[in-house]
Formats: sequence, C-alpha cells, structure tokens
Amino acid sequence: MDLLTIIDKEIERLEWCKLPGKRIRSAGSNARLGVHGDSVYLDLVRITIGGQEGFGWSRIREQRAQELLGKTVGELFNTNGEVRPAYYDIEFPLLDWLGKKQKKPVYKLFLGDIDNKISVPCYDTSLYFDDLHIENDVDAVELIQSEALAGKAMGHRAFKIKVGRGAMHMPLDKGTERDIAIINGVREAVGPEAKIMIDANNGYNLNLTKHVLKATAESNLTWIEEPFHEDPPLFENLKNWIQKERLNVMVTDGEGNSAPQIVDWAKLGYLDAIQYDILHYGFHKWKHLGQELDKENVHSAPHNYGCVYGNYVSGHLAPLIKGFLFIEWDEVNVEGIDGSDYNIKEGHVEVPDKPGFGIDLDHVFFSNMVEKEGWTVHFVKN
Repeated sequence: MDLLTIIDKEIERLEWCKLPGKRIRSAGSNARLGVHGDSVYLDLVRITIGGQEGFGWSRIREQRAQELLGKTVGELFNTNGEVRPAYYDIEFPLLDWLGKKQKKPVYKLFLGDIDNKISVPCYDTSLYFDDLHIENDVDAVELIQSEALAGKAMGHRAFKIKVGRGAMHMPLDKGTERDIAIINGVREAVGPEAKIMIDANNGYNLNLTKHVLKATAESNLTWIEEPFHEDPPLFENLKNWIQKERLNVMVTDGEGNSAPQIVDWAKLGYLDAIQYDILHYGFHKWKHLGQELDKENVHSAPHNYGCVYGNYVSGHLAPLIKGFLFIEWDEVNVEGIDGSDYNIKEGHVEVPDKPGFGIDLDHVFFSNMVEKEGWTVHFVKN
C-alpha cells in the first residue's frame, strides 16, 4: 500500500462521546448476570488527520488523546496499512480514516481490489432468559419461540440460545429441563435447516453439559459455548464423549476472562473455535490470531455483544480469516449511526462496498453530543 503521499499527515483533532442506543426489545438474564435491559451506549471517537475524518469505537481517555495529537501517518501505520500496536487503542477510527482516505472498504485495504461481494454468515444473539417470570415450561417455550421467529423474519437463519437457568435463577433440575425444552422448542419453530447454538456462560458442569447435549441431540446443535470454566481434562473428556456419542457439535470458548492457555488448548483439539471479543481483543490481533488458527484447523467466532459497532467491523474481519464462522449480530439502534447498508438476507450479512467500515455518522448530532457530554482535543502548531 502506497502511503508516501500522506505519510506526513498529522492527527489534528480527536473527539469522543457516548452515543445512546436501544435494543429492539429488552434483553433478559443469562447464567451469571441479571437483566441486561434495552439501553446500550456506543463509545465513539472521531479522528481528523490531514483534514479527513474517520470514526470508530474507542475508549481512550482525554489525556491519552492529547498525547496522540501530532502523530503522523508514518508513525501510526505500517507500510502495509496495518495500525502499529502502540496505537491499537484507536485502531478502529484509524482504519475507518484510512479506508475513507484510500476510498476503499477496510477489508480491501488488506485483500486488494477483489470483485466479489462480501457476504458473511451471522446469527441472532438475542435469545436470553426472557422467560423467568413464567411458571410453566410450555408458555416459556412459546415465548422464546416467538422471539426466534421474530429473528427469522429479520433474515436470520442461525440463532444462539442462552442456557444455564439452573445455575442461579431457577432450581437446578427445573432450570436444566427448561433449557432443554427451549432448545428443542426453538428447533421446532425455526425448522431443520437453521443453525442453533447454545451458550451456558459457564453455568454448567461436565455432567450437566452431557445431559443437555444428549437430551437435545435431535435438535442438531452447531456448538455449545462456555459450558463450564476452562479446564483441559474436562474439555478433553467432553470432546471424547461427543465423538463417542456421534454428536456433530462444536465446543467453543474465549469470550470472557479466559485462561491464557486457551489458544494452546484449542490447538490440542480441546476446543473447536476461539471467541475473543471483537472490540476489546481488537481487529489486528484478531486478524493475526485468526490466520494462526487457520493453520491449526481451529475456527474463529469473535464475540460481539453490547456494541452495535462490532456487527460492522466483524464483516470486514471475516474475509481475512478462512475459518471465520459467524458474525454475532446484536441488533441495536444507535442515535447518530446509520448502518443500513448492512443487510441480512437468508442468514448472511451483506457487507457494503463503501469506504472505511461502511457506516455513516450524523456529524451534527455527534458534535452536539461531544459538546454536551464528551471531550475534544486539538493539535495547534507553533
């Protein structure tokens, strides 16, 4: 990538604020947390370099932003267009800026000018414990079925169901049986061709995991996520049992405070996919990790929840990793952000061929929010 003509351009301005967002419906509990609610906020930084603006998710503080003023493109980027590690805390606004400057979507910065459109499998991640107020399993199943069908109407053909009701919110036996009833009920509602994943948020143990997988065998699950806290002997035992039972279900992990050795365990065959968070782990670290995992036949399935921005950047990461499985699609309407060029059709997200990350910002609204609740730092030359 030729950056010579812009190598001396400097960061002139950084602006930050939180943009308010709302889910399409309130999200309930999971195995370890209470109600998530419907309010979601997006930390957004707008960066100006050489008169060109870009924007993206970042949680840098004002003091750090002040330190970044005056940094040049030559300092910020490697010659291949990658952000240098010292500036990963603003990598998303930087990549959006570079894509806009080069008039290319971010994925083309690294793949070149490919002709084919990018379409990435995705799943609806909204099926939480919205049923805890319901006494009987039949009505609880009907509620979650209706939510899954709402996702299907939006274009989803894959669905992730939160499980582990017996870990905290319900008695163990009743909670586990409701998990099973809901899994099988969602399968009945969405049909045999849909993909179904379950996520226990470490709310099961080894025996409970086996019990649930056996009781839902006919529902043909794609994966079980975070069944229990990472433990190599338990993972090995579970993988051997899955093979013995001839279940075609993957085991995935890595979303939360995962063990440092988790990638090594995946390479040993104890896990089928790694799920580090798309934003907190970061674009470049994910790009390099995913390509490393490709060599070991381990899949990549980045976690994305609580920030709509992750929906979009996942679409640009996906074509860079052969073993990328799904975008975890978290539907949130954020005021000032327009991602309507990302379309979900038949279980795939169509990634727009627009500069940067392909989303639009209402700059007037953003500036007003910065003035009210955020901060701005300027570079002033002597």
